[in-house]
Order: sequence, then C-alpha cells, then structure tokens
Amino acid sequence: MTKQWQRRAAGLVLALAASAASHAQILIGQTAGFSGQVAAGVKETTDGALLFIDAINAKGGVNGQKIELISLDDKFDPKLAAENARTLIEDKNVSALFLNRGTPHTEAILPLLDKHGVVLVAPSTGAMVLHQPVRKYIFNVRATYQREAEKAITHLASMGITRVALVYADDSFGADGIQGAQKGLAAAKLTAVVSEKFDRAKPDFAPIAAKVAKADAQAVLMVASGSAVVDATTALRTAGSAAQIVTLSNNASSGFIKSLGANARGVIVTQVFPNERAVTYPMVKEAQELAKTKGLTEISPAMLEGFAAAKVLVEGLKRAGPKPTREKIQVALESIKKLDLGGLEVNFSPEDHTGLDFADLAIIGTDGRFRR
Repeated sequence: MTKQWQRRAAGLVLALAASAASHAQILIGQTAGFSGQVAAGVKETTDGALLFIDAINAKGGVNGQKIELISLDDKFDPKLAAENARTLIEDKNVSALFLNRGTPHTEAILPLLDKHGVVLVAPSTGAMVLHQPVRKYIFNVRATYQREAEKAITHLASMGITRVALVYADDSFGADGIQGAQKGLAAAKLTAVVSEKFDRAKPDFAPIAAKVAKADAQAVLMVASGSAVVDATTALRTAGSAAQIVTLSNNASSGFIKSLGANARGVIVTQVFPNERAVTYPMVKEAQELAKTKGLTEISPAMLEGFAAAKVLVEGLKRAGPKPTREKIQVALESIKKLDLGGLEVNFSPEDHTGLDFADLAIIGTDGRFRR
C-alpha cells in the first residue's frame, strides 16, 4: 500500500465520519392524543414545540446533531400511551420522551421511565402526582392543576359568586383538579352546590346538567378535556342553565374555542403561561416571530406551552454534551438553575422538578380569542 493511497484512504474515512456526524440525530419520542377528544390541543402544543426545534435544527442542531421528534398517536388512551412509550423507548431507542398528554396516560408511562432510565420532559398535565413526591425522570414545565383550580375558585368568590358546581372526569386528572377546587372553596368558606363525576370513556351529561340547573348554580368548574367540556356545556345550556363555565389550561387552545361554537363567549379558561400576545415577554415575541416565518398569523396558549417545553428540552440536551445518553440528559436537566425562557425562569434540582408555577385566567371574547 503506497503512502499516497494511505493518505487517500484516511481522507475517505474522515469524510465518511464527518458525513455521519452531520447526519447524526437526537431521537426524541412523543405519545399523545393526535386523534380523539384532545386532538386540537395536542396539535397546537406540538406545533409550538416544533417552532423552536425547527429553528434550532436550522442552525445546525444541538452540539452538531439535529433533533428528530418521533410522534405517535395514542388516541388519548392510557393503555395505548404505555404501548407507544414502550415502542419509542425499546424499539426506536429514543434519548428522551417529550410533551405527552394526560394524567392517567403519564401514570401509565412511569414504570417504563424508571425501568429504562428515560426522562419525560414537559408532560402536558399539571397533576400533583408528577410533582410530589419528586419523580426522578419527570421534568415538569407548567404549574399544577390544583394551583389552577384553586385560583379559579378564588376568582369566582371575588366576583361574589357563591353557588359553584363541580363537574369532573372520573379519573386521576379529575380527582387531582377537584382537590385544588376544594381548597379554593374552603378558603372562601363555600361548599359546592353540586359535585358530579362522569365516565371519561362514555360520558352522559344530561342528568348532571339537570342537577346543576335545579341547584341554580352560578358557575360550573369543569375538570375535563376537550370535547367532554364542549358536550357538557351544550347539555347545561339545553337544560336551561346560564352558569358561568370555567375550565382548566388543558383546554387553552384555539381548537377548543372553535369546538365550543356559539357557546364559546364568556367561558373562563385558566392559563399557565403569559398572554400569547404579550410581546413584553421575550419568549412570546420570539414565538410570534418564528410563527410568522411559517406563515402563522398568531399563536395560541397551547402553542406557547409547547414552545416553552422545547426550550427546556433543548437546554437539557445542550448541557448533556455531544453524546447525550439517557443518564446524561437526566443529570443535565437536574442541573438547570435560573434558566430564563424569556420572561419566565425555570429551576430544577434533585428535590424539585416543578419548573414553573405561573397561573392566570383568561376569558373567551366575542372575537373567539382569549382575553386577559
């Protein structure tokens, strides 16, 4: 073998290595209800995340590697969510899971996270069970449902409303949100005039609506998802109830407003991120500008949640270094202190994986947009 040929061979090897490095990707897995009752919100949170991820990839990715988001539809079914997570972790060999949707769905995934040492960044749920006790592999990027529900009840009480009804899904999400509502009622020295749960899989709102109407409730807090809130609202109006409808941030999407149709005006939705039009927040301004590059005229609260989630994910990947193993990503995320997302600060530690604790309220206006 001549020295000239050796040099050429070495050059070819280096070129191939450089090519492989340029095509290297960080695989991130997502399972969420892209079809079913939460599809509108899931699409918007994912679109918001991709605004930031695509922008990072356009600049060369993280440490020279582009992020590939592998998204699977679990149809908002906890069993399918667990099956999808297993596929992503064991078959697709993803480095992390990201932005799933639903409380029972996240609970179904937990054993897989512990078994394989895989983090789940920004589950789109505010369940207290994911905050306390601290879950080693869960990194939250939003306030708890209990905080939201308590704030909603406190707001209603401040308006002089004393007759509040509670309607909630008969699952861990519903039970969790209602705990916060009960705290708010206790603080206001009130008792719910109606407290009814429904079957998440096969809801029947007619009898519940009749009870709410008979009790002459002034407001109804609904701890439920997407189409369930839409159907319950329709049933209430059909039963003759004019009660103020209040629901949580899992329904903070433009798609949810559209699905409410004529019943949208005046519905109160709690929020866990700043006003999506408040450009005084650098994060909001950044998201708006990136949205415009994709031909979008505006962003929704759900998109802002996904955008913030992607910022935290990318920071964790950066800190994990050029070869971000599952273990390195967990350690890297836990090291995040005083991370400015653009007006909101994220902090993690081995004792706290909550991330953010921002909570606010918005009302749907006559123009079909959230107003603060």
